[in-house]
Amino acid sequence: MAQDIRKLFEDEPKVFKDKMPKGHEARFLKKLDKEFPEKSNRSLFTFLNIAASVVLLIGFSFGAYLFIGSETEDELPVETVVRKSLGDISPQFKKVEDYYLANINLELSKIKVTPESKELFEGYLLRLDELNKEYTRLEEELTQSGPNEQTVNALIDNLKLRLNLLYRLREKLSELNESNNKFEEVQT
Repeated sequence: MAQDIRKLFEDEPKVFKDKMPKGHEARFLKKLDKEFPEKSNRSLFTFLNIAASVVLLIGFSFGAYLFIGSETEDELPVETVVRKSLGDISPQFKKVEDYYLANINLELSKIKVTPESKELFEGYLLRLDELNKEYTRLEEELTQSGPNEQTVNALIDNLKLRLNLLYRLREKLSELNESNNKFEEVQT
């Protein structure tokens, strides 16, 4: 069944001998244009090219900014540098730190603020905020210079001071509530 294609063409010499009439190609192209007119996708294509170029330019610019503008670890903002805490030094210091932080949070949760005691409470909170900032600074010092007795003692003293401050706040609030209760009893 298989036949050699060369033999088939030898038997049909008519295919190669006939020439196309003049202008056949031009007529064929006209008919082709009628059936499939050339649509102008050029404007959409151009717009997409411009949009893609802009997106790439922005992406590369942002990447370059991050790469070139990246800071060394010494220049990083405080929030991005991992700070050591007392718990990172030893398990005993971790227990001390956890004890004080748990008691500080417990005392804060026990405090009930009334409109009369709001000003007093806010004053104590400002002092607590200062102590928190100092504690963060001490943790940074611990991270940078390593553990030393002065820094560890300062961190523990800071925790003690915060807890004592909350105890005093609770006492002051109790005294304020008692004096308000006595004042109300006297008025009635």
